[in-house]
Amino acid sequence: MSDAASHCTKARAAVDEAEVEGLIRGICFKTGPPRTVGVELEWLVHELRQPRLPVTSERLEAAFAAARATPLASALTVEPGGQLELSSPPAASLTECVRTVSADLDAVRAALRERGLGLAGIGHDPWHAPRRFLRRPRYDAMETSLDRTGPAGRAMMCASASVQVCLDAGYEEPGPLGHVRRWWLAHQLGAVLVAAFANSPMAGNRPTGWVSTRQLRWAQIGAGRAGAPVLDADPRGAWARRVLDAPVMCVRREDGPWDVPDGLTFREWTRSGTPRPPTPDDLDYHLTTLFPPVRPRGHLELRMIDAQPGDDGWIVPVAVTTALFDDPEAAETAYRTVKPLAERSLGRPAPHNPLWFDAARHGLADPELREAAAACFAAALAALPRLGATSEVTDAVAAYRDRYVVRGRCPADDLLDRLLGTDRTGSGPRPADELPLPYGKDLYR
Repeated sequence: MSDAASHCTKARAAVDEAEVEGLIRGICFKTGPPRTVGVELEWLVHELRQPRLPVTSERLEAAFAAARATPLASALTVEPGGQLELSSPPAASLTECVRTVSADLDAVRAALRERGLGLAGIGHDPWHAPRRFLRRPRYDAMETSLDRTGPAGRAMMCASASVQVCLDAGYEEPGPLGHVRRWWLAHQLGAVLVAAFANSPMAGNRPTGWVSTRQLRWAQIGAGRAGAPVLDADPRGAWARRVLDAPVMCVRREDGPWDVPDGLTFREWTRSGTPRPPTPDDLDYHLTTLFPPVRPRGHLELRMIDAQPGDDGWIVPVAVTTALFDDPEAAETAYRTVKPLAERSLGRPAPHNPLWFDAARHGLADPELREAAAACFAAALAALPRLGATSEVTDAVAAYRDRYVVRGRCPADDLLDRLLGTDRTGSGPRPADELPLPYGKDLYR
């Protein structure tokens, strides 16, 4: 959700509908051997001594300034609500990615710790109402646009955090590592990843009834902004149509507030040329305002995984996802495993279909998702040594499987047990504000 742009030509000449489709086809799927992996990690920032208190803007600004002054290999950005994001450079291997990001996180945590702040890996803030930290024209326009569909947009902007895994689009040719197969797999396996790594069961001090409230909020902002295209044999064409038919969030201006059209699609903008004709730069910007669960940016950006607990919890979803996409044997197993689940989507694009909603609501308590997750974790564990993963990474994946997948649980269940005193035998949960403070501290371990 940062201000980072794609790589369209920055020419100022207006573009027509055919040129837009050509640009999208050229920039969004760069095919070739899968060689690189990256990750974008979002974190909630909290007070170390009193985790439930909101951090003031002044303290956030000072902390981010200190973090930016720290030498990092990853890019450090700030999200609208003051969430901190680290975006790794493309790595030649999973091991290199983990090593680079772990070192950067250690440095960032040290800089924040000196100022009494820490990072929390939770998919949705369980206590604080969404509040804006950044005041920029982009986010003013985004807030205005998203408010038209209800309050979920502000929660998505200001109260959510994720682990986003970035992988190469794959070969042009067919096969388990071909870009058509990987595009399809990302949208079907995505529901399993939602369920296995769900870690956001609360908002406003209360359980929401969803193990991934973050995924619920993204779905609630609407298919126009956060929906995938219909899956077919031509991902480039499907994505181009999706981009052209998506609503324009804003028309930028050099002076004054940006225009926020209501219901204007990019296709209509190219045809009408009002309030001014769109340029390639406008298309470039439009692409950054679409938030589907899988976003093609030359590579594939998988955006459906909640932020994970613990200093190193993020490593497990990165390792599992990389193994299931980049190892041919594991990719084939994952494909065969999730293919029967696809029927539950009823042909509707993710995440607005029954399969994705069940994953976000029930997690691995859903028997079919639990069975699929178990098969996918087994395939990933077999593949990781072939990808050169360290024993520490493989052991972390195995421990996660034993703690959660085998038992049909996810980190959201731990949050509910710790924060609400959940009694599964009958007495039920207690409100979070009735629990002693140590439960709050446990949340941020």
